[in-house]
Amino acid sequence: MHDASALVAGATLAAARAVWTGRAQHGASIAGGLHHAMRGNASGFCVYNDPAIAIAWLLEAGAERVAYVDIDVHHGDGVQAAFYADPRVLTISMHESPATLFPGTGRPSETGGPGAKGSAVNVALPAGTRDAGWLRAFHAVVPPLVRAFRPTVLVSQHGCDTHWMDPLANLELTIDAQRAAHAAIHALAHEAAGGRWLLTGGGGYELLLVVPRTWTHLIAEAAGRPVDPGARIPPAWRDFATRRTGREPPELMTEGAQARYPSFESGYDPAEPVDQAIMATRTAVFPEHGLMPEP
Repeated sequence: MHDASALVAGATLAAARAVWTGRAQHGASIAGGLHHAMRGNASGFCVYNDPAIAIAWLLEAGAERVAYVDIDVHHGDGVQAAFYADPRVLTISMHESPATLFPGTGRPSETGGPGAKGSAVNVALPAGTRDAGWLRAFHAVVPPLVRAFRPTVLVSQHGCDTHWMDPLANLELTIDAQRAAHAAIHALAHEAAGGRWLLTGGGGYELLLVVPRTWTHLIAEAAGRPVDPGARIPPAWRDFATRRTGREPPELMTEGAQARYPSFESGYDPAEPVDQAIMATRTAVFPEHGLMPEP
């Protein structure tokens, strides 16, 4: 367990070093994203917290500010805990409400420790949230805060257990919305962090229909060669997947969803649970960054 976990942490650290030294503009560690591990204990399938290790290394190497964006369905509690009182690190976690999912943390009221108010940001979305609501919440919270924070490096965790077929959680995103989120984070890295982007994997437990497609989109996005959503999956891979699983793999890199969303600025519905979640987060942290919470 130690050897495997150390290799994962080392891979993320190597990617961070490559980005920081300029050997690569983007660094990817798909096995990483083990965001639940705490300083003194393992938690939630996570033994060593590779994003936190990489962020700590970046700070020691001279990064003035690091923004961490976590789109896993579970709260990124270990990374938040590691930097809860450090104003140099902005942690943003978009996750299913702690009322219905492990680890039971990540409420909007968790905004950072003494001297670091507003450095922890939590968007706790109701179970059943679909593409339009999730993307609406992402764009209402993440880009404005990252732009205001002006990070030296952007670090992101791309757990794909937000998918509607994932067996462990209750959000209902499609591959297409996940692909849109990867692209939005990539664009944000160039806009706000000079292109310096360290990305990791994370959770994801539908191993045939979801994980291979969404992380292929992620890696292709980071490489600057996005995959056409309508592309057919290579027959050789489909044959391999059938032999290994006995199940029918997908044929296309899309589920045919539009991944569209109504802008939060276009109107706020106080009776809509997703809008309630968005406003709770904006009200809790936007003023700390000189932003207004109103839509």
